[in-house]
Amino acid sequence: MCGIALVLSGGGVVVAPSAAAAAAGIDPSDEGKGVTVDELKEALRRRGPDSLGCERLRVCADGRILGSYGCDCGSGDGVDVGVTELCFIGATLQLRGAEPISQPMVAQSGSVLVYNGEIYGGIHVPDDQNDTQSLLSSLESCCSCDCHALVRDEACGCCRSVAKSVPQMLSTIKGPWALIYWQAGRLENNVVWPRCIREKKPLASTVKGVESAADNDFSEPTNMSYWEELPCGMYSIQLKGLEKSGMCMKEACIFEVRKHDWTNSSLDELIQWKRKSIVPTVDDLTSHKNSVEDYRSSQSFRNSTEAYRVLTALRESVKLRTNLNRLFQDDLTKLKDDELAPIAILFSGGLDSMILAALLDQCLDSKWTIDLLNVSFDGQLAPDRISALAGLKELQRISPIRRWRLVEIDTALTNLKGESEHVMSLIHPSNTYMDLNIGIALWLAAGGDGWVDGSLCNMQDGSRYKYKSTSRVLLVGSGADEQCAGYGRHRTKYRLGGWVSLDEEMRLDVQRIWKRNMGRDDRCISDHGKEARFPFLDENVIKTLLEIPLWEMAKLDEPVGKGDKKILREVANLLGLKEAALQPKRAIQFGSRIARESNRKNFGSNRAANQASAGSVEIHHHAR
Repeated sequence: MCGIALVLSGGGVVVAPSAAAAAAGIDPSDEGKGVTVDELKEALRRRGPDSLGCERLRVCADGRILGSYGCDCGSGDGVDVGVTELCFIGATLQLRGAEPISQPMVAQSGSVLVYNGEIYGGIHVPDDQNDTQSLLSSLESCCSCDCHALVRDEACGCCRSVAKSVPQMLSTIKGPWALIYWQAGRLENNVVWPRCIREKKPLASTVKGVESAADNDFSEPTNMSYWEELPCGMYSIQLKGLEKSGMCMKEACIFEVRKHDWTNSSLDELIQWKRKSIVPTVDDLTSHKNSVEDYRSSQSFRNSTEAYRVLTALRESVKLRTNLNRLFQDDLTKLKDDELAPIAILFSGGLDSMILAALLDQCLDSKWTIDLLNVSFDGQLAPDRISALAGLKELQRISPIRRWRLVEIDTALTNLKGESEHVMSLIHPSNTYMDLNIGIALWLAAGGDGWVDGSLCNMQDGSRYKYKSTSRVLLVGSGADEQCAGYGRHRTKYRLGGWVSLDEEMRLDVQRIWKRNMGRDDRCISDHGKEARFPFLDENVIKTLLEIPLWEMAKLDEPVGKGDKKILREVANLLGLKEAALQPKRAIQFGSRIARESNRKNFGSNRAANQASAGSVEIHHHAR
């Protein structure tokens, strides 16, 4: 992922909060502590190592644009009274296009775009073009009239335009993305379109910033700090004339914040995450019982039609996320390394990562090596290391011509000092020991700095050698447990409340994944200049999983490692992963054993940590 930021500064800024923000109890006057543009740029540079750019716009209270400037220093110093400065920062990790680009991109109209993400549909991106270039071209064709903020699909009443509005255009995009777009227009109709924003908070997906990966509304009041994890959505900050605003202020720019609805009905359905078939009928259960009896009598695995559908959707998702475009392939060819791995997998040897590895093998040219990144805080004894070694053998069995490189990333928690502090800044505002443990494990894994056993991986002369993965794309299995009932609490909900209770818990998990997981995980991974990609969160994969009856997704009255994530276990069998299909769910903090080491260090023992519910303890509330 790239790194993007917008900083609003100057003595003439007044932000009129949206109704959603006001309902959430946000105090627009809460300034918190500041951060300089230079500090933001340094943090963003780690996310986007290929280029770093900055563009400033100065806006008068009457809507006049004084001009645009690059910025090599801090922002906000020396801004005239009544003038607001908008500072756009863009750090680029470029993986697509034929020629290098830099951000921010400025159109001939004066519009400015910084973009972070990938476009997998909705807007055509030619093979020789970068996503940001294609997106800017599409956005520039949008109507900039104010009436589009009030209506959805109707033609513009004031200029009779049939062009799409910005929300209509953005609603067509498939794939993970965030942007900040300054839409230049008539005086008093300039608009900033950030994907996520809250009043008087810079938009920055960075070490000290904010990023979201699913859609939600301001549904829960919260105590605001300077940096917040933001729910996704489409927001606009529109410059309003003083005489129209009804506010008697001198030398001030009035920015009104609005939240806009997605205009794509199918996207709305995914956001609501509603499954049609939740509670099975007697006929459904009878059919299921017969299929189980057929399986037992034939002693051969009967894969459901639904499993084939999920496999097809997942394969297409992986293919979209691992296509080596022209620029990427040219760079790889220059290196002339027959063991080069352009794409790596966050690898535990568990069900989800094994499925991703097998699908990547099908989608990636066999000449490339695939790096399997495995982190351990207990050497060869950690559960995830044991399953990773077993998973390597199974992958070699189903695809013997592929070069599989298991990268063993070993460390001890006591050896991490400055690294832990750095990861703490990355996971902020998350601040529990569980968040930190997960963040450290992900950060180390994404760094890819470890050892390779040449004898196991059939590489070099069979010796064990030091290796650092150069893969810039990292596949991650996030979203599989939430959508397929992989957590222990799902089993508890099913036992206590049946299918309806299970469905409600799964919906809650999916709709809050942006806050609990995605921003934290993405920042930890992208800090190494790597892009995390999440095939299980593809729009079509989500849609396919929602179309499957809940009782076909999971059967939680069966043992662990069998009934949980039942549909994915069937997919694994279809891929020939017989052993992986039986792997139990194991979170990275437990599989790598960082949680055990953290408990001993911070609470004295695992027992004491369990009594204190260590995973949910906030770090600043517990000092030893």
